[in-house]
Parts: sequence; structure tokens; C-alpha cells
Amino acid sequence: MELVLKLLGILFGVLARTLVPYLRKLKQGKVKKFWNGYWIQAVASLALGVMTTLLIFPQFNVTKPGVGLEASVKLFCLAFGFGFGCNSIIAEAAKWTGQKAVVWSPLAKATEKGKTR
Repeated sequence: MELVLKLLGILFGVLARTLVPYLRKLKQGKVKKFWNGYWIQAVASLALGVMTTLLIFPQFNVTKPGVGLEASVKLFCLAFGFGFGCNSIIAEAAKWTGQKAVVWSPLAKATEKGKTR
């Protein structure tokens, strides 16, 4: 149970951090419709989220998580924050180095043209 809480907490944290830019653009009105290409990006984000989770999981070490529901909630929240923070550091480091996200080329061309379906 503890292992599942750790993995899911980290995975949800990583995926939440991945989703934040889309939600910000949605709130700012830059995204008018849910374009079908977003599904491709969502699947790619999920795959990268799983890989990131598996890479950072060994670094997440809680010595005594405790027992009971409260300890489980605390463990999940701690894992969520760890995953969110690690993914945020990776995203910010990529921005500082000037690296752009790798995007499938037809998808990149369509988004450059501003197509929304």
C-alpha cells in the first residue's frame, strides 16, 4: 500500500505540473477549443510523466510513514509535492537552457499555423 501511495503521489504530482501551462493558457483565453492534437500531447505527457516518476522514485525516501489513514494522506501529499517539485525543476531548467520541448513535427506545424479543430 505504501509503495502504491508513493508511486501514485509522485505520478500525479508530475502530471499536475505538466498540466499547469495548459490550464494557464486556457484561463488566459489563448486556447479556444480542445484541438484533437492535444490528445497526442496528452499521451506523450503521460508517457514522459511515467518515465519521470520512475526516474525520481528512488530518490524519494520516507523513513517512518506511520500507520492509519492520516499517515497515508500525509505520505501521498508528500509524494505529490515531491513529484510536482522535481518536474518543475526540470521544466525551469529546460527554459533556462533555451531547450524547447520535442514536439511531433505535424503537430508543431499545425500549432504554428494556429489551427484549431
